[in-house]
Amino acid sequence: MTGTSLWVFSTGVVGQLLFSARMIVQWLHSEKAGRPLSPVIFWQLSLLGSIVFFAYGVLRRDFAIVLGQLIVYFIYIRNLHLKDQWVTVAPVVRWTAYLVPAASLAYLFSSAPGNLLEIVGNRDVPLWLVIWGTLGQLVFTFRFVVQWIESEARRESVLSRRFWIVSLAGSVMIMSYAALRRDPVLLLGQLAGVVAYARNLVLGGRS
Repeated sequence: MTGTSLWVFSTGVVGQLLFSARMIVQWLHSEKAGRPLSPVIFWQLSLLGSIVFFAYGVLRRDFAIVLGQLIVYFIYIRNLHLKDQWVTVAPVVRWTAYLVPAASLAYLFSSAPGNLLEIVGNRDVPLWLVIWGTLGQLVFTFRFVVQWIESEARRESVLSRRFWIVSLAGSVMIMSYAALRRDPVLLLGQLAGVVAYARNLVLGGRS
């Protein structure tokens, strides 16, 4: 593995560690309560992990990853709003969180190396695999759309049974994509999540 590849995969590992940490924390909170919970730290780690993993997607020129993170980014922020925690964040952090996706989009639509056209037209990844990976990311990302709709309806941040079912389905699709893409970062991250998704379904069924 070259120095550049090591740096790129290290970025992905950091992003996946943040995503794994959010699931472990959520899992521990839920086990203690005996039902699935939506703790504040879950959304804080999600937001931070999304920023890092978006960068990994750009560096890997992986359209599926980039698209997935762009869709869920503001849902994470909205959940912090619903928990009345966003206003407690330092203004400089809030403004940075808003500017990061704007700067990222500007970069993607520029002519710089790793722009959107290069990512979509990456010849290292067959078109059928890009489509499969994108579908997997869309299903996996849709769980947060479901979560957002249900949370808005209840006016509180919740992680329902539907969220965990869609999470499990999307995760299996992404795992197959990661295996075909030979992406150990993506594969190991999903393997860790599958256990937590299944366990939350069990806890939700009991409660």
